[in-house]
Amino acid sequence: MSASGAAALTLRFALREMRGGLRGFAVFIACIALGVAAIAGVGSFARSLGDGLAREGRVILGGDASFSLMAREANDAERAFLAENGRVSIAATMRAMARAGTETALVEIKAVDAFYPLFGQVLLGQTGNLQEIFAEQNGSFGAAVDPALLARLDLERGARITVGAASIELRAVLQSEPDKLAGGIGFGPRLLISEAALRATGLVQPGSLVRWHYRLRIPGADANDRAAASVVAAAETRLPDAGWEVRTRANASPALGRNIERFTQYLTLVGLTALLVGGVGVANAVKHYLDQRREVIATLKSLGATGTRVFAIYLVEVMLLAAIGTAIGLVIGAILPFAIAAAFSGVMPLPIEPALHVPELSFAVLYGFLTALAFALWPLGRAHDVPVSALYRDAVAPERRYPRAQYIALTALTVAILAACAVALAYDRKIATIFIAAAAGVFVTLRLVALLIMAVARRVPRPRYALLRLVLANIHRPGALTPSVVLSLGLGLALLVTLLQIDGNLRRQFVAALPDKAPSVFFVDIQDADAARFDAFAMRAAPQARYERVPMLRGRIVSAHGVRAEDLQAPPNAAWVLQSDRGITYANDVPAGSRVVAGEWWKPDYQGPPLVSFENKIAEGLGLKIGDPVVVNVLGRNITATLANLRAVDWQSLGINFVLVFSPGSFRGAPHTHIATFTFPGGTTIEQEIGLLKAAATEFPTATAVRVREALDAVAKVVFDLTLAIRGASAVTLIAAVLVLAGALATGHRHRVYDAVVLKMLGATRWRLLAAYALEYLAVGVATAIVGVAAGSLAAFMVMTEVMNLSFVWLPLPALAATLGAAGLTIAFGLIGTFSALGQKPAPVLRHL
Repeated sequence: MSASGAAALTLRFALREMRGGLRGFAVFIACIALGVAAIAGVGSFARSLGDGLAREGRVILGGDASFSLMAREANDAERAFLAENGRVSIAATMRAMARAGTETALVEIKAVDAFYPLFGQVLLGQTGNLQEIFAEQNGSFGAAVDPALLARLDLERGARITVGAASIELRAVLQSEPDKLAGGIGFGPRLLISEAALRATGLVQPGSLVRWHYRLRIPGADANDRAAASVVAAAETRLPDAGWEVRTRANASPALGRNIERFTQYLTLVGLTALLVGGVGVANAVKHYLDQRREVIATLKSLGATGTRVFAIYLVEVMLLAAIGTAIGLVIGAILPFAIAAAFSGVMPLPIEPALHVPELSFAVLYGFLTALAFALWPLGRAHDVPVSALYRDAVAPERRYPRAQYIALTALTVAILAACAVALAYDRKIATIFIAAAAGVFVTLRLVALLIMAVARRVPRPRYALLRLVLANIHRPGALTPSVVLSLGLGLALLVTLLQIDGNLRRQFVAALPDKAPSVFFVDIQDADAARFDAFAMRAAPQARYERVPMLRGRIVSAHGVRAEDLQAPPNAAWVLQSDRGITYANDVPAGSRVVAGEWWKPDYQGPPLVSFENKIAEGLGLKIGDPVVVNVLGRNITATLANLRAVDWQSLGINFVLVFSPGSFRGAPHTHIATFTFPGGTTIEQEIGLLKAAATEFPTATAVRVREALDAVAKVVFDLTLAIRGASAVTLIAAVLVLAGALATGHRHRVYDAVVLKMLGATRWRLLAAYALEYLAVGVATAIVGVAAGSLAAFMVMTEVMNLSFVWLPLPALAATLGAAGLTIAFGLIGTFSALGQKPAPVLRHL
């Protein structure tokens, strides 16, 4: 027979086999559909969001290119360069305290000029243009304000507040600003004012923490990414020491883009986890289906069908079923961006551009088919060499044998291709590689655990009670459910415990009471000339508090050990320090909350060339060692310092900590401000904090106060929104795990029928059999739960300490709840199938033995 004829015959047999329906493959199809839907949906949504960001890049950024400086304005040469290349709009952002009578509130100021915005529109709650709103009238400047500030200070539109030394009238309610996404997380409501109003406040002092943004609109209707990149290149050539942070319309919000990519990778890994968990369901479903079709396979072989032909028939059938599951998942994943855009367009401040993204959908299809193939080849391969007599005998004596070497090789090759795709298509290949290694380790570990459970059950002394002997025999007998249950339940439980431990630890750190050593209030922008007076105020206003004040500047790392910052290949946990300017300080002594772990601290009277101390984990990520040069741009001047020592920093103390600490003489003559903290032993009340803020606002109007509790609430909201999204996405994997567990227990239904019939014929009662099965499921479930809890806890520890750089405390209650839930779920699913087995009539079953 020709190859085409053989293929046609194989397909015809497979289609005839499927005429009987898809019974037994519901879990198979559901698992593949869930995994494919997760991967296709996440990929399509991320691509839609990325396209939206690219399309709206100049609106989000506020220009074709943006040049930002911290604590200083552009000089004449820099302004002249910008003016040569297009229209320039200037905006300044900073935090400050707003006062209304005796009430105070932290605000996020944005001061803009007459050209703002270059792209997009500012939406206000009433008619009028910005220049009319900003105009100075009757001794007050105008402002557009976030309605949250009106609510916080119990004010109406038209009321006046004081910011610094200026009176500000709240003339308009700010609904949206086009460049909001480029600004990052804010800790207070927005106050939009004019540049003239900002200068009138007196907040702009040498060294003040004001970020100046110079947005550039490049002339010409065809201004594009290439034109913006050309301007940036010219700026680097003409003004190499400017020290500004440069963005273009192509990377309007780099932090948002990186977060989207990382979150996409995480959710893609969640989808892959769902597929891998579902793969166990695929293997169980194929094994169960072949078990049901043993008479058909025996008949085919007795009529001359080769093992290869039998393998090919059922492989085609399995892949056709995989195509059905993949198609369902593909439709769901393709619809997801459109559904999100329609449902959340009014509340989600992100420019989503939904479309059918063929590459992302193709990747999902590839993952779906590879997963189905990888987990189906092994059980299909075992059918190749099993003789007809063994197939008929399989009801009571299942044969244990490995498939032929060619099927083992095909399985290994498919798994390797699946792993290679997961790594090659990942945003962070290191994380993807770790994921693949961890998944392989979990599979091997759970398989060993299953073998260990069976070995223990086989070797323990035989108990006197027949019920217990039956339980032990069921755990290790031929065809036992133990391997399938351990693998499916263990995977799902490990993921569940990981999520519960991470979620609990995040809540513990952000919601639970702040540690006693944490400061209650931060003050920034304390002018250098006011430092001594602020010290006296601190002793007078809060004598019971521990007060700490240190100088602070802002600097941007230009190069490290001779390599430009742009060229440093740093891991994500260290790369963030290169992405913008950072707070830096100088000190005679080792700062509180730090300890030197390498090198030596400089002497208190050191007067030599600049030295710098680095946080040790960041230094390790950047490849720094003692003696390396580090160049930092501060106020437009490059400072070269030698790395003198490395410090371990207790970041969770929430005290004043810096990645970089310089020797005292490094910034002689440089204007700077100070930062201070108040830490009250045993904590403080809201009334105490508000009283301190009011007193400071009256005496130091240019200083800005941040309540630690409010700042943590703002950060916690972002963190909890993220964990909520992660939990929602991970629910896909948990659903797959539950389906696989149900499917695994269903595969043993035929054996349960035979057991029940034979034991009932020997006098066993229905309740005694139920008790035996319940104890069996309980034993397997608890043993698996212990391993799943251990694996999940270890994974959570690694995520918290290595990825999030936070402390980890093992939480027993979530682990106990997961263990009890796993045991209960196993017993429930097992007994559901057992009830039907107990009701079978003996005659139809016994005649096949």
